[in-house]
Amino acid sequence: MTAKEQSSTSIENPKHRLALQEKYKTEHDKLPVPSGWRILVLPFKAAEKSKGGIIYSDDAVERSQIASTCGNVLAVGNQAYDKKRYPNGPWCKVGDWVIFARYAGSRIQIEGGEIRLLNEDEILATVKNPEDILHKY
Repeated sequence: MTAKEQSSTSIENPKHRLALQEKYKTEHDKLPVPSGWRILVLPFKAAEKSKGGIIYSDDAVERSQIASTCGNVLAVGNQAYDKKRYPNGPWCKVGDWVIFARYAGSRIQIEGGEIRLLNEDEILATVKNPEDILHKY
């Protein structure tokens, strides 16, 4: 196997999963800044193609993102996870993948999808890889 073939088979982060996250890293000033104890989360966006090669419609991919219960933390408000209420430290930080209830938070439409503004206590758990969670809608 050539070096080019080896590099193409190496594990990398799926582009569909990080597309919005990468876009808004460079355009961070366009995102709302969470106030108080709120957390800004970008919901997980499912693959646009199945393992078997079936291409999902744009509507199906969008519905899966809206119904997602997993997302990436983009920003944390300045009063979230204060030492007095959370003596063991914060439950999550910027860059973590978190799980939240299906209808938790406020949905804010942005170019290319949606983000959610959650309260700090609406975070249920953290996960290392959102693709390990079964996403149904």
